[in-house]
Amino acid sequence: MLKLEVGGRIGGYRLVEYLGRGGFSHVYLAESIETQEKVALKMGDVAGGGRYVTRFLEVTGRRSPDGISPDETPAEAIFLEDQGARIDFLDLSEIDRLLEDEANVLRGISSPHVVGFRDLVRHEDRPVLVMDYVQGKTLREKIRALEGIRLNWFLSIVKTLERLAEKGTLEAHGDLKPENILVKPSGSVILIDPARRNRNLGLISTTPHYNPLLLTDSKADVMAIGIMLYEILTGALPFEEVPWKYAGRPTGGEVVRLSLGYFLSYTPPKEINPNTPDMLQDIIYRCIVSTDYGLAGLRQDLIEFLHRG
Repeated sequence: MLKLEVGGRIGGYRLVEYLGRGGFSHVYLAESIETQEKVALKMGDVAGGGRYVTRFLEVTGRRSPDGISPDETPAEAIFLEDQGARIDFLDLSEIDRLLEDEANVLRGISSPHVVGFRDLVRHEDRPVLVMDYVQGKTLREKIRALEGIRLNWFLSIVKTLERLAEKGTLEAHGDLKPENILVKPSGSVILIDPARRNRNLGLISTTPHYNPLLLTDSKADVMAIGIMLYEILTGALPFEEVPWKYAGRPTGGEVVRLSLGYFLSYTPPKEINPNTPDMLQDIIYRCIVSTDYGLAGLRQDLIEFLHRG
């Protein structure tokens, strides 16, 4: 087990502050002992999975290894099997393997809108991911504080994902959600924590509330953006019972189609928030329901909506 405290040392870094936790890992602000440059250190928990993380009793901005705020959505470990998806917890070795997979993904990405990879070091024989430290707030923090949300943040995300897909460096983020979007004081958006996939284990780490169909291609990101827009407009999520029961398995047949239609029937945002613009409601619908509505279509619609405004 990693025994860490502020002031402690990992390799050439000294821990400065605890930044937060997810379903499987903890993140610390640290500084280089040699240069005093600030970095973020990410290390795995001893076991994990979103539903196994302790939640505080009240919504809070407190950051602690002991738990998370009730409005946060940590990722789950989802095993995609022939008989369907199975959500389970991961042990120490599985978490370490996913962290190494994440390092490999970030190592291959060079983008001003994706957190930068620095190094992968070891501490007590466990991997520790060293990344750029990004000063700013998560989209979750901005939603919680009722701060203004800008649609051009989502446009920037879409353009970034398109560029990465064209380069072949990232097919899809796979775990877009408010916790994984950082907004810098300048207004620039940074993506963190892409979904980790381990095909040997048939495993993906993602958040079913934002990826209820457990998609692994770019449609997962399009759907997540639609769900986030819905949440921002209404203060609620469109789906509570997630994931869809047929997610992650080969689908077909009338029963499955009827099930999907029933699952995807959600209360239109305008019924909850009458101030919802019609075009934005249409964009959300296409993101969530239309299977052939991808990043390109979403980019075009966001640009048109922003120009109209």
